[in-house]
Amino acid sequence: MSIEIEFLPCSDDHGDAICVRFGNDQQGYQVHLIDGGYANTADTIIEHIESHYGRNITIANVVLTHADDDHATGLAKVIERFPVQNIWMNRPWLYVRETIQHFHKNFGEEGLYKKMRDLHPYLIDIENVAAKKNPRPQINDVFQGTMIGPFLVLAPSRNRYIEMIPFIEKTPKNYSAPASQTLLGGLFAEAKKAVQEFIDEKWHIETLPENPQPPTSYSNESSVIQYGIIEGKNILLTGDAGPVALAEAVNYAAQRGLQRPDFIQVPHHGSRHNVTPTVLNAWLGAAQGENDPRRGVAMASVGTKKLDYPRGQVINAFKRRGYPIWTMRGKALCMPYNRQHRPGWSSSEPEAFRTKVEK
Repeated sequence: MSIEIEFLPCSDDHGDAICVRFGNDQQGYQVHLIDGGYANTADTIIEHIESHYGRNITIANVVLTHADDDHATGLAKVIERFPVQNIWMNRPWLYVRETIQHFHKNFGEEGLYKKMRDLHPYLIDIENVAAKKNPRPQINDVFQGTMIGPFLVLAPSRNRYIEMIPFIEKTPKNYSAPASQTLLGGLFAEAKKAVQEFIDEKWHIETLPENPQPPTSYSNESSVIQYGIIEGKNILLTGDAGPVALAEAVNYAAQRGLQRPDFIQVPHHGSRHNVTPTVLNAWLGAAQGENDPRRGVAMASVGTKKLDYPRGQVINAFKRRGYPIWTMRGKALCMPYNRQHRPGWSSSEPEAFRTKVEK
């Protein structure tokens, strides 16, 4: 059985659209699509699938990691174009009864349900497109312990997701949260940008913080984390997960006896707010010597204009632990296992170690 893990370009900005295809010519292939980038990414995904997988394929599973525009808005058109067996996504309005106490008393259950749906029109688009298809794909919640083909969902747990809903940016204002807790949900985006300063890093000196500020948004911490074992290869797909989600996932992975990944998606395009030394040690192992052998491969979705991503501290942290990072920068990236690169596709080099990193 061969595997192809492919990161497709989304825009000049960030975004995720990942295709995993596995199988063989004799028994056929399964296609597992994770996220769909922005609306105009749909055409890129459709063209890629038609060109390399075939015009008449069925997508076994479509997984939306979380409800941010750069992951969700391209999916409806892809689902409309191809037969799809299953759609996996979490919809906050389904948990109104369990969260209504956090919102303004003028909201009844019906009103809050409608308001939450109104704040997620692209998820409604996915529902509407799916409803018109024949056969109709099943839309499923996606929580820790769920199996999606060969992929096990490690995070979020259902309880943690419900706890986060009142703080996610695309829900009505949470009147029960202290101001400081609301800020943790991502309102730091409005803070003033300081002039960027750089500091030195060496192989044995790591400056990646244990307590990144501002912290990862609640929306990103709700990302679905998947772990697949295919032909003996361990594949970890992280979406935009931050340290909380990654810690929950690695604890659950340990309970299930899972091993460190051979392939890992770098969370949130290589942001330094999404990984810490502790969580990377738990997932990838402790930092090793500069000339020690590689443990695996890391890949990051990076837009063509995001020249400062992945962040230098993140590149160095992954590289110290034996996982050099490959980045897209406007081109499709493919990591094949038990399969040659396609004709016309060339090999590439990972990001180099940075001696100057952002402070």
